[in-house]
Amino acid sequence: MPSLSAEDDLPSMPLMDHLTELRTRLIRAVAGFGVAYAVSLTFTHPLWKLVCRPAAQALTALGYPPTLYVVDPLDGFNIIWIGLPLVSAAFLSAPWILYQAWAFIAPGLYKDERRWAGSFAVAASLLFIGGGIFAYLVLFRYGLTFLLSIGREEGLGAVVSVNLYFGLLINVVLGVAIMFELPMLIFLLTAIGLVTPRFLVRNSRYAVLAIFILAAVITPTSDVVNLSLLAGPMCALFALGILASYVYTRQREGHPLPWKIGLLATAGIGGAGYLVWRKKSK
Repeated sequence: MPSLSAEDDLPSMPLMDHLTELRTRLIRAVAGFGVAYAVSLTFTHPLWKLVCRPAAQALTALGYPPTLYVVDPLDGFNIIWIGLPLVSAAFLSAPWILYQAWAFIAPGLYKDERRWAGSFAVAASLLFIGGGIFAYLVLFRYGLTFLLSIGREEGLGAVVSVNLYFGLLINVVLGVAIMFELPMLIFLLTAIGLVTPRFLVRNSRYAVLAIFILAAVITPTSDVVNLSLLAGPMCALFALGILASYVYTRQREGHPLPWKIGLLATAGIGGAGYLVWRKKSK
């Protein structure tokens, strides 16, 4: 446990000061999001080409024209100039917003715990952006191809509405990006004392069940393959969260880390990199 010396005592702050600090952090977060939105407005054309790429790949693979269709005359404006910059701004401003959230929480923690602020913000941002990239490159692409292939042998064609397509893409990308924050959530719950590594391991089966339920809700299809594409990485992220919780707990209590933990983590990262390399080399 952290020492309760005068230097490490938790600072006391009146309620109005807490509210003032919350208002300041919210204003800064909104201002950062506004700047990211303004930047995104200047790159709508290349961003839209990226958004359309999974649809073009799926439609071309199935022998359809790689074209999205406008049903409502306002769809083009609402999606390209409003919806798309908003989503882009959410990813661009994620590091700044997460930092503001942690900066608001950090004064309520011990001095040693505040040192994790920078690493927490960086890791949370990387996981959020990485989850969005994974959903865009893997999950959504294969899920969309599977959906469009249904009924093709029975003579059903495919006409994809740009509005429905964009909505499905955003639901999947943002949903997966948020789910990839699971290790950070576990770390935060450990930092404030709500969970322990032993509690997480003892209740891991319930967590795995919840992960598969959430994956079934977020994935665009209900088949086992696409469900596993999300649930598998999420289970790995849950295990990573347990490891982060264990490392944080050991360091907070002043105990050295067992060398086996570092060896297993290195072997796991190396094995995952090898599998990815083998898959790309085939």
